[in-house]
Amino acid sequence: MATPAQWIEGARPRTLPAAIAPVLVGTGAAAYLDAFVWWKALLALGVALMLQIGVNYANDYSDGIRGTDENRVGPLRLVGAKVATPQQVKTVAFTCFGIGAALGLVLAITTTWWLLVPGAASILGAWFYTGGKKPYGYRALGEISVFLFFGLVAVLGTTYVQAEKLHWTAVAGAVAIGSIACALLVANNLRDIPTDSVTGKRTLAVVLGAANSRRLYAALIALAFILAAVSAVATPWTLLALVALPLAAKAAKTVLSDAVGPALIPVLQGTGLTELVYAIGLTVGLFLGN
Repeated sequence: MATPAQWIEGARPRTLPAAIAPVLVGTGAAAYLDAFVWWKALLALGVALMLQIGVNYANDYSDGIRGTDENRVGPLRLVGAKVATPQQVKTVAFTCFGIGAALGLVLAITTTWWLLVPGAASILGAWFYTGGKKPYGYRALGEISVFLFFGLVAVLGTTYVQAEKLHWTAVAGAVAIGSIACALLVANNLRDIPTDSVTGKRTLAVVLGAANSRRLYAALIALAFILAAVSAVATPWTLLALVALPLAAKAAKTVLSDAVGPALIPVLQGTGLTELVYAIGLTVGLFLGN
């Protein structure tokens, strides 16, 4: 039986900035349009957190039953480490998805019913990332999914439920946050290339190879900061996002230095922190630019 601390570790709290950041930026874009609605922002945050935690447990379950986590370098996996049964982890994953779906339903009822479509797609995307007979995360499509759901859908959805319209600053923020979230996954999969290659997990990092994955990471990080500068056309306050630049530079330096295995673990934390600080800076800038 897993301990509470192990369940918390299994939820992978270091990945939660990937859920918080897009809601912050989407809310900032809504505020820029003078349409900030605090309770809808909180509901959107609840949806994002539940989906992020749910997908972490779902990945734990699916990778665990396939045996791809048995020689894992990174954080604890409950099923792979045999501290929880697959059914227990699966149940917790679906409970998180259910809570997220309920919160999303409230947002749809109070905004527009068509929001149920991207909401349902997000849950299905979370499960089939590593679940099902043909998980797309094993076919080098993980980064596309992260960009779509934790970038475009999360940011633009958060903006829309509050403002009921979009603005190009929201799109720029969505692409930027999606890029950093993708970089986080690239770093994770770069670390796992040796074990994923052996177990048949064909991530984008496995397909591209280590050298190209390192270049992709740097390009994604650079794109986010370029978009912050572009957004300054709307309001120069968006340059506050550049406060995250030192964090990003430190993480990118490690990635580009040919670090491997455990040496890449701090990059995950650094990239997650970069995303969160970037989002805070951009959000404050959009609020001030109202």
